Amino acid sequence: MALILGLLSAIGPFAIDMYLPALPAIGQSLGAEVGAVQWSLTAFFLALGVGQLLYGPVSDMLGRKPPLYFGLGLFTLASVGCALATDIDTLVALRFVQGLGAAAGMAIPRAVVRDLHTGTEAARLMSLLMLVFSVSPILAPLAGSALIAVTGWRGVFWAVALAATAGLALVFTTLSETRPASERVQSSLASALHAYGLLLRDRHYLGLVFIGGCAMSGFFVYLASSPFVLINHYGLTPTQYSLAFSVNAVAFIGASQLTGALGERFGLVRVVKAAASASGAVMLVLLGYYLAGGDRLAVLIALYFIASAFMGLVIPTTSVLALEQHGAIAGTASALLGTLQMLTGAAAMGVVGLFSSGQPLPMVVGMAAGALVGVALTWLTLGRVHSGALQERRA
Repeated sequence: MALILGLLSAIGPFAIDMYLPALPAIGQSLGAEVGAVQWSLTAFFLALGVGQLLYGPVSDMLGRKPPLYFGLGLFTLASVGCALATDIDTLVALRFVQGLGAAAGMAIPRAVVRDLHTGTEAARLMSLLMLVFSVSPILAPLAGSALIAVTGWRGVFWAVALAATAGLALVFTTLSETRPASERVQSSLASALHAYGLLLRDRHYLGLVFIGGCAMSGFFVYLASSPFVLINHYGLTPTQYSLAFSVNAVAFIGASQLTGALGERFGLVRVVKAAASASGAVMLVLLGYYLAGGDRLAVLIALYFIASAFMGLVIPTTSVLALEQHGAIAGTASALLGTLQMLTGAAAMGVVGLFSSGQPLPMVVGMAAGALVGVALTWLTLGRVHSGALQERRA
């Protein structure tokens, strides 16, 4: 189950990570500036966020599989359109449609996890899902750079279209429905709107969502800016960039596999507090280094490796805690979580994009800001909450 869900979740990120080494080449090919090319990423993230608002309630009403069929089909068609785009405006528009399709693979797997488990068991399954999901930042840039060398940047979109087609076959043949018809009776458009209202009034849920969102926003800033910084500023080749990018994914993957064991020993709340605070401290050191005039790539990679490891503990654990109290509307709660986190990341990318110049400092400021706001939210949301108290609330 973790393998299937992880592969479905990874289809959208593959469309991001395979694409990263091609960003400078796309700008040259389509005659677009850095900011315009970055908008093709921002548009994808915006759609990835907004689309989840639709898929979550629909999956509560119709089951988990039908929305997956629709989303993967839409993603496939948009990917073909991206491969044929001849100007940056068309590419940005089609990337938005592509993101709407990819949103199904982001929202629904988290709901499936909640359908099956809660607590530390859910954390274990979520971390296994993240293991498969996180293979994307390791393999996708390398595969993308190889494809680009042979076929040019358009080959990336043909490849992800093929991957989505394989995903459709996987859903049809191997994924079991985890939302039985008996549980869909109370689900409707009115109940979905009521559920969203309930969630938006739940400060604890929102706090957990935005803790994870702040951790992700720093990563999204890195996604959008690192190709220009590492390739143009530091002089890496696309393949070298792919390897450098993969280092952070290794840290994230390794740490995320410890969430179940650490959560069982120390409690999920303590894990989030410690990991978010440590990530913020590391990013503060990195920011101080660049503000002091430092400019060594090795320092950037080493410190962000450490920060990525702590994010590997924060993101899956906050997702589990946020959905813990909302099993009856898991699809809707997962969708709103994904939407708010993606919109947070897209907003961070958009703001940093206004100041992007291909230099490291604007990128590092954006990454550090996300981490530090996440630390503040962690202590505002969980400062007086202990894992034992959370267990009592569930009981």
